[in-house]
Amino acid sequence: MFRALMIGAVSALTLSAAAFAQQGGTEQEARAMLSKAVAAVKADQVVAIAMFIKGEGGFRDRDLYPFCFRIADGKTLASPKAVPAGTDVRSLKDSKGNAYGPAIYAAAQKPEGCGVGYYK
Repeated sequence: MFRALMIGAVSALTLSAAAFAQQGGTEQEARAMLSKAVAAVKADQVVAIAMFIKGEGGFRDRDLYPFCFRIADGKTLASPKAVPAGTDVRSLKDSKGNAYGPAIYAAAQKPEGCGVGYYK
């Protein structure tokens, strides 16, 4: 059941480098959130996804948040408000139009890719 989800802790790209250094989460903080998110999903997937969406339980910290999608169809389950639930992760692009979703989806196809990710 857990293999059905890809979970990553994401650091938003909307801040300048200086602002990010002062206000953004660090890679270590993202990895800690990721570990916590994986444990929450293993304990109760439905409750964990609801907490991710609401940002409860420490799952929203500055620009850090869990990002989840189903591997089977690439549909998002928990993501930033700018990405509606049900969006195909493979269609995601940055503000310059560069596609990054296919790389995230491809990483999730690998056994070591599930539950592991820090995207900046």
